[in-house]
Amino acid sequence: MSIQPPLTELPIKTADSGFYRGFSVNVAVISKIIISMLVVWCIVWPTEAGTILGDWNSVILENFAAWYIWVVTFFVIVCLGLAIWPTAGNLNLGQPGEKPEFSNFSWFSMMFGAGIGVGMLTWAVAEPVAHFKNNPSVIQGATTALGEDNVREAYVWSFLHWGLGAWACYAIAGLALAFFSYRRGLPLTIRSSLTPLFGAKLSGFLGNLIDIVAVVATILGVAQTLGFGVEQFVAGLTRIGIGGLMEEGGSATTLGIIVALLVIMGASTLSALSGVGKGIKWLSNINMVLSIFLLGFFILFGATFFGAAAFFVGIWDYLIALPWLSFNVYASDGVEGSEAFLLAQWQGWWPVFYWAWWIAFAPFVGLFLARISRGRTIREFVLGAMIVPSLMCFVWFSWAGGTAIDLELNGEANGVILDAANGDKIFAMTEFMLAPIAQFLAWAMAVVIVVLLMTFLVTSADSAVLIVNTINAAGDEGPKARPHILFWGSALGLVVAGLLISGGTGAIQTAMVIGALPFSIVMALMCIALIKAIYNDGRREAAGVPAVHSEIPGATGNGLSPAE
Repeated sequence: MSIQPPLTELPIKTADSGFYRGFSVNVAVISKIIISMLVVWCIVWPTEAGTILGDWNSVILENFAAWYIWVVTFFVIVCLGLAIWPTAGNLNLGQPGEKPEFSNFSWFSMMFGAGIGVGMLTWAVAEPVAHFKNNPSVIQGATTALGEDNVREAYVWSFLHWGLGAWACYAIAGLALAFFSYRRGLPLTIRSSLTPLFGAKLSGFLGNLIDIVAVVATILGVAQTLGFGVEQFVAGLTRIGIGGLMEEGGSATTLGIIVALLVIMGASTLSALSGVGKGIKWLSNINMVLSIFLLGFFILFGATFFGAAAFFVGIWDYLIALPWLSFNVYASDGVEGSEAFLLAQWQGWWPVFYWAWWIAFAPFVGLFLARISRGRTIREFVLGAMIVPSLMCFVWFSWAGGTAIDLELNGEANGVILDAANGDKIFAMTEFMLAPIAQFLAWAMAVVIVVLLMTFLVTSADSAVLIVNTINAAGDEGPKARPHILFWGSALGLVVAGLLISGGTGAIQTAMVIGALPFSIVMALMCIALIKAIYNDGRREAAGVPAVHSEIPGATGNGLSPAE
C-alpha cells in the first residue's frame, strides 16, 4: 500500500456574519456558557460551590493521582526523545528553510513571562521554605524539619515541580500545534494536533469538544496563576503603604481583590488589543530586564555561596532522584494521621497539584509558544522550551529561596520569613535585608517587585485572552476578535474573583485540578499523534512523497504568515 501525503485541510465551520463572524459559534458560545455558569455559581452560592468543588477534588486525588504523575513523565520522555531522534530533531516548525520571527532574547522573554514568570515571584522564596519545613523525608523521619539536613531535600522537590516536567507539558502542546499548523497548514487550534488519529472527523463535534475542553482548562489554569498573583499583588501594595486591602491573617480583602483585578485585567485587556508583536513583546522584555535586576540583587547581596551550592548540588540531587520521583506514587492506607496517609496527602498537595496546574496551563502556553516559535527546529524548540527555562527556575529557587533559608537557618530572620504568607515572603525577606540600611531602600525594592509582578500578571492574562480567542476563532486571530477580547478579559477576572470569594486560592486550585483532567487525556493523545506523524513523514521522505503543505499539489494551508 503506497503512502499518501498528509491531511492539509481541516475545515472548521465559522459564522459568516454577525457578532461571531469568523468564530466557531459552537466552541465560543459553549465555552462562554460554561465559564459564566462557574462565575455565577461561585459568586451567588460561594459556600455550596466551595464544598462541592472540595468533594470533587478529593475524588480526583484519590483516583487519578497516579495518572497525573505518570502522564507528565510520559511527556518528558516524548519531548527528550523527539529532540534526540534525528528524523524529528532536525525538522523545521515551519516551511523548509524558514527563519524564526523573534530574536532569541525576545523569544525566551515571552516564553518565560507567559509560562512561569508570575510563579517565580511567589514560589521562588515560598516553595523552598515550605519544603524546608516539611516534605516526604521529614514525614518519614529521615530528615529534620527546618534542619540543615533537610536543605537538599527541599531543593529536590522544588526543582522537581518547576523543572523538566513543567516545561514538558508546555513543550508537547507547543510542538504539536506548531508542527501541524506550520508544516501541515492546519488551523492553529488544539484539534489540529490530533489529526493523525482522528482525521477529518475533527471538523465536527469531536473537534469542537476538544477545543472547548482546551478553553475551559486554559481559563482555569490562568485563573490559578492570577489567583496567587492577586494575593501577592495586594501584599505588595500593602507593603508600599496602601492600606485596607489585606486582612490580619495575610489574605486579601474583597476590596483588595477587586482593586487588584481592575488594575491587572484592565491593563492586560489593553495590551491584548495591541497584539503579540507590540504589547506582549514589550511587556515581556520589560519584565525580563526587571527580573534580571531582582535576581542580581539576590545573587550579589543575598546568600551568594549558599545559593551557588543549592544550585549545583540541587541539580545533581534532582537528576539522580528524577527516575524514582517520576514514577513513585504514595498510596494512602485511609488511616488519618498515619505515615502512608500523610505521604499521599502531601503528594496531592504538591506534585499532583503542580502537574494539574501545568497541564491546565498547557493549551495557553503551548499555543502561545507555537505562535512565537515558527521557523525553529524541534531540537531547538525542546532545548529552548524545556532546558533553558528549567535552569532559570533553578537559579531563582537557589538564590532567592536560598537566601530565605539561609537567613532562617542561621537564626538572623528569627521567623520573619517563615511566618509571612506565601505571597508576602519575598517582601518580608527584602524588607528584612534592606530596612536596617535604609527604610527607603526596602520601600523602593517593594515597588520594583510590585511593578515586576504586574508586568508578569498582565503578560499572562493578555496572552491567555488572545489564545482563547484564537481557539474560538478556529485558529485565526485578527481584528474581528477584538470585541471578544473584552469579554474574555472580564470573564477571566470574574472567574478569579468568584473562586477567591468562594474559597480563596484553595477553591481556584480545586477547580483547576478538576478542569485539567480531561485535557490531560487530550495531551496524551497529542504525544501519540505527533510521534505517528513524524514517523510517517520519515516514510514519506524515503518514498519521495511531500509532507509539507507548500510542497503538496492543491494544498492551500491555513494562509498564516510568520507574523500571524
